Amino acid sequence: MTTEEQRAAAPEEGSEDFAAMLAAHDEASSGQVQPGQKVKGTIIAITGESVFVDVGLKEDGIMDRKDLLDADGKEIAGQGDTVEAWVVSASPQGIVLSRSMSGSGVAALEEARDAGVPVEGRVSGTCKGGYLVEVLGKTAFCPGSQMEATGGDAEGPVGRTMQFLVTRVENRGRNIVVSRRALLDRERRENLDKLLETLKPGDMVEGRVTRLAPFGAFVELAPAVEGMIHLSELSWSRVGSADEAVSVGDPVRVKVLDIVTNEKGQTRISLSRKQAEGDPWQDVPARLAAGSIVQGKVRRLAPFGAFVEVLPGVEGLVHISEMSWAKRVNKPEDVLSVGDEVSVKIKEVNPETRRIALSLRDAEGDPWQDAEQRFPVGATVEGTVESNGKFGVFVNLAPGITGLLPAGVIKSSKKPELGRLAKGDSVSLIIQNIDTGARRISLTYEGAEAAPEQGSGGQRGQGAGSWKQHAVTGAPVTGIMAQALQKAMQKSSKERS
Repeated sequence: MTTEEQRAAAPEEGSEDFAAMLAAHDEASSGQVQPGQKVKGTIIAITGESVFVDVGLKEDGIMDRKDLLDADGKEIAGQGDTVEAWVVSASPQGIVLSRSMSGSGVAALEEARDAGVPVEGRVSGTCKGGYLVEVLGKTAFCPGSQMEATGGDAEGPVGRTMQFLVTRVENRGRNIVVSRRALLDRERRENLDKLLETLKPGDMVEGRVTRLAPFGAFVELAPAVEGMIHLSELSWSRVGSADEAVSVGDPVRVKVLDIVTNEKGQTRISLSRKQAEGDPWQDVPARLAAGSIVQGKVRRLAPFGAFVEVLPGVEGLVHISEMSWAKRVNKPEDVLSVGDEVSVKIKEVNPETRRIALSLRDAEGDPWQDAEQRFPVGATVEGTVESNGKFGVFVNLAPGITGLLPAGVIKSSKKPELGRLAKGDSVSLIIQNIDTGARRISLTYEGAEAAPEQGSGGQRGQGAGSWKQHAVTGAPVTGIMAQALQKAMQKSSKERS
């Protein structure tokens, strides 16, 4: 081969580099987006029946102008607006976009299947194993397992128009299968990948409650991407079910507790609503002071008392001995029920141990505090018989105030009706003696002779034991004489034992 022939056969200088650059350009242009990928761009021009969209690549995307029309034929976007669309095809000649595959016929369905572009379909009814979907002029089948969740309502999707992925086109269009779930899963993966690029444990994020479960609530953090708030993380208050704290559709602020991807590639995001709100005990010392009376809600009962929520997530204990001045309480449920709204007095606050001592009876007031003014000696009072025993008749004069008509007074009286008094009977009597320290009142009848000097408590000392059933556990002993008498009785009891 001559020198001239060699030169003719050799490629022109630089042509190989140009070809390589062109190939690289083609690869770069088409490799940045793939058919079936969802992109966002800005409409830069609308010409005739075409819409040009800047999607951030060297080539602009182009879509059919009909894609911008709503059901009424009005354009939903114009020049300068941002739109989302699916990539139908990508090549050096351009990027074809579509908001949803349109057209009709088997060819359009096959193109949608191959490109992975969603098609718009209307669920026309149910059938065995799934749903019938009218799509691109054909009737397709969507298996029940491939339809989005509808809260257990099989008829829920019927009549709705939504987007699907075409998964199968066979037998010249006689067998068409579509999937709503596949599209949602694909969107979820894409959105999850974007979310995980920035999301990390400890972050505070905003979301929306999408559904409730027996164990908690699900919150949408990004389109089709959910995290879960466990029941124990919904509120600082005790909740038995998720609907006690949130409802579907509620906007919530949550803290990301953990992000875990298992072996199957499933990612679970654990969230906390209560930790995003902050520890309620931080404000307790400033908001709750000993001696103040506050409103609360009974959250739970125990054999020894009741737990009352006085601030969101802050509970105190009403001991059984602090429940009533009026009667001896054997079981908390005799006085309170879960859910009751009550007034309680704060006796003690201990932020270190996170314990608050409460009193139900102190909030109502000690009925004996002004008993001497309300029941002066010699006054005539009306009462109701509580019980009748060997020591006499106990008569309720007011809530928490009980007096005794001694058996000796009844026996010596000339009124036979006193001996026939029964529980529930109304009776009019005279205050003979009152001892607020011992919380005892002795009664007599009108016209009775003056009684001898009374012993402690005004019951001549003989009926002290009978008062046990009317005494209130934990009732304070007031007055110097009453305290001295109590100590003397305790000393005497020890000596006898």
